[in-house]
Amino acid sequence: MQENVTIQTDASKIEAILMVATEPVSSKTLSKVLNLTEDAVDEVIKSRSSFYSDNGMGFRVAKVAGGYRFETLSDLDQIVVDFVTQDQPTKLSPAALETLAIVAYRQPISRAQISAIRGVNSDGVMKLLIQRGYVEEVGRDEGIGQAILFGTTKLFLEKMGLNSIHDLPALSEYIPDATEVEALEQILKPTFDD
Repeated sequence: MQENVTIQTDASKIEAILMVATEPVSSKTLSKVLNLTEDAVDEVIKSRSSFYSDNGMGFRVAKVAGGYRFETLSDLDQIVVDFVTQDQPTKLSPAALETLAIVAYRQPISRAQISAIRGVNSDGVMKLLIQRGYVEEVGRDEGIGQAILFGTTKLFLEKMGLNSIHDLPALSEYIPDATEVEALEQILKPTFDD
């Protein structure tokens, strides 16, 4: 009876850790934190996994990337996606659209380059675009620091109705010619009264 209570307590502790972990947690880490052997950790997780399966739970403990984490069952993926995206606005803010356009036309491009073009820090907007699946990491810069480079995704092409990035409209269509720029400069030029 005492052994069963101990296993239940260990299982509860492991579940609590996995519930808050942002990355898979290894047996080694769990064994250190809980003062158990790695084999004991694996056995407790195996037992709990069977319990989840036998009782029709909507999640399981998966072993990925050398550790354990909770995952929803694959046949429930769509309902989870629907729940997560139900309150998510579908429209992008002007800042997000501006950033997305910069990535689309200048890819591959780093966050620092995007921020330099926009004149403001673009980390938050980039995070949103990555979460929405419009932008992804496409490589590393060969220069000093090897900055992460970003580009657009297939979802971006799909949403824009493009077959490839080469189908984007030419920017020259939207840039005024030199005489128009000069005229605008004259209109916007500050005047100083003596």
